[in-house]
Amino acid sequence: MKASSARKNILKKIKQALEKPVPLPFNEEKEWGFSTIADDLEILFAENFTSLQGRFSFCSDKKELVEQLQTLLTTRKWNKLFINEPILKNELKASGLENKLDSGLAECDASITTCEYLIARTGSIVLSSAQQGRTSSVYAPVHICVAYTNQLMYDIRDGLDSIQKKYTNGLPSLISFASGPSRTADIEKTLVTGVHGPKEVFCFLVQS
Repeated sequence: MKASSARKNILKKIKQALEKPVPLPFNEEKEWGFSTIADDLEILFAENFTSLQGRFSFCSDKKELVEQLQTLLTTRKWNKLFINEPILKNELKASGLENKLDSGLAECDASITTCEYLIARTGSIVLSSAQQGRTSSVYAPVHICVAYTNQLMYDIRDGLDSIQKKYTNGLPSLISFASGPSRTADIEKTLVTGVHGPKEVFCFLVQS
């Protein structure tokens, strides 16, 4: 009941902030639109993340996360997933995705990772080598991030402070901020995505 109520409240706020109806994150025929004023971190992150061509979805619990992942994989016909995090991999295997999770990075359709934090003000995903290695989110054609609402931070400074407190015995060798799919305007001054990294980035935000 509590999770259902929390989901309804957050979705209500997100819908009120939208200029267009809420699409699923993998519906390629529709675009997200947001008003410029949003106070809640969930809405602010969704607004900024989607403005950078990221695809956002809110899940009330892990069960709904699995359902939405299943729908995404079926819609896109993705059967080869790469996961480099044992805990996340075991959780998804137990949910029925076992046959799709043993692909190598070179031949995968998408990689799935967790993250350290989400930065609401910039729509960025904070990643580190401590939780997913150096390559999972960069070399796969599609990056799917699973995050939780208690990982939301307002600003980059908040995220960095939290990482310093978390890793008191030494920072990870790599800390990166991913803000949507990779893109460049160097090719005939035309914006091109997926040149130096994933061509699509999904974020499934789970109520914690």
